[in-house]
Formats: sequence, structure tokens, C-alpha cells
Amino acid sequence: MRAATVLLLFLAGCVGAPALEVAPPPTSVAAIGELRPGILNGYLGPSRLPDSAALMPPPPAAASAAQAADEAGIDAALQASPARFEQARQDALLGFPDVTKSFTAILGVTLDERATPHSAMLFRRALTDAGLSTYAAKQRHQRTRPFVARSLSTCTPEDEAFLRTDGSYPSGHAAIGWMLALLSVELAPDRQDALLQRGFDFGESRIVCRVHWPSDVAAGRVMASATFARLQADPVFRAQRDLARAEIARARAQVAAAGPGAPVSGGE
Repeated sequence: MRAATVLLLFLAGCVGAPALEVAPPPTSVAAIGELRPGILNGYLGPSRLPDSAALMPPPPAAASAAQAADEAGIDAALQASPARFEQARQDALLGFPDVTKSFTAILGVTLDERATPHSAMLFRRALTDAGLSTYAAKQRHQRTRPFVARSLSTCTPEDEAFLRTDGSYPSGHAAIGWMLALLSVELAPDRQDALLQRGFDFGESRIVCRVHWPSDVAAGRVMASATFARLQADPVFRAQRDLARAEIARARAQVAAAGPGAPVSGGE
């Protein structure tokens, strides 16, 4: 048996039911509730989210050096290969579980709401918090998106009508991608470099799509980091994270024990 397999099995054996400081967090949509159809309520709610309007400086001013750098970033994005443009289109899809698939592929498992219910809810609820954390600044600044300012096409033409009226700064997609990376590292720290690179690239996809300036994406990552830090003080989040960590360790151990070529599954 390979050393990596032995290690995963050992770690999974060490991960029993974690001691919880609160009652087991809910894993049903009915118990958690939806912000809107398909989008679950987060852990924090609006009153406990970091205030992006207070935290983030204004976006780059017209004719500033920072705006010139943003323009150069869009110029570079226009040279993206067809394959990179297609990846950006895929990264634009925020429906669950599609939004998590490029991350769980690195983890080596798939999320299953029956077999890995706490992992699924951890991602779904924290993503809501990450996305909502950007909206105070979005609404304050109402920055025009690059595809509007420069009359460009995007990788998701079906979204363009909405995006024209939705502020560009900070990027909610970039916040979500960075939150996915930070959550995934919590569950599998041995894969941290690949997970963080995927989270970074997820945000860069918004520049490739021409729907965000580079400074929007950087600000989105800041808000994801601030939200992730705030989540550490939430006992329900911590309890669900610990249960999710145990689920992922067991699932990875099962995949490792099954050997190469076995179907990847989050279940028993």
C-alpha cells in the first residue's frame, strides 16, 4: 500500500465524531432557509458581515495610474486562449454543486448532500456570506464594468443585461472563489498550494470574462478573507467545519483504499 494511502487511512481513523460546542448544525435546506431559490442563508447574516463600504477604499479614479493598470489588465485578458476563455465561462457558473467541482476535484472527492452533508452545507452557506460581503461597496460605488466601458463581449452574454446594472467593485465571484479555496484548505491542508492556485485563477476568470477590472478581483479576495476571519468566531460554522473535515478525511481515505481508477465518491 502506498505511503500516501496509509497516511490518509491513518488520518481518517483518527477523525471520529468531533466534540461539538453547539448542537449539530442543520444540513437540510428547510432548516437553513433560502435567501432566494437555490441560495441558502449564510452563517453570519447582514448584521455580522464585514462592511465592505467601510473596509475598502474607493475603486481607481479615472486617469489614475491604478486605472491605467486596470486597463492594461483587460488588454492582457483580451489575448486569452479559447481554452482559458472557456474555463472563465465555467467559473462564472455559481450554481451548487457546479461551483465547487474544480475544488473538490483537487480534494479527490465529490460532494454529496447525503454522504457528505456537512461539507455541502459548509460550502453553500459560506459562499453566501462571501458574496454578500461585497454588496455594501458595490452599491456605494456603482463602478462601470469593463465590458460596458469598452463595448466588449463577455463569456456569459446571457448575464450581460443584469451585469450592466450591478456594480463592478468588489467582485462577488472573486470573493466566492477565494472563499472556496480557503474552505477547501481547511478540509485538506495537504493540498493547499493547488487549492489556493485554483481560487486565485477563479477570480482571474472574471478579468478574462471582461466583466471585472483587476482591482475589483483583488478587492473581492480581501472581502473573502475578511469574511472567512469573521466566520472563525461563529460556533455553528466551526462545528460544521469540523464535521466536514471528518467527512472529507473519510471520503479521501475510501478513495485511496479503492486504488487508482476507482470511482471518486463522497459516500460510503
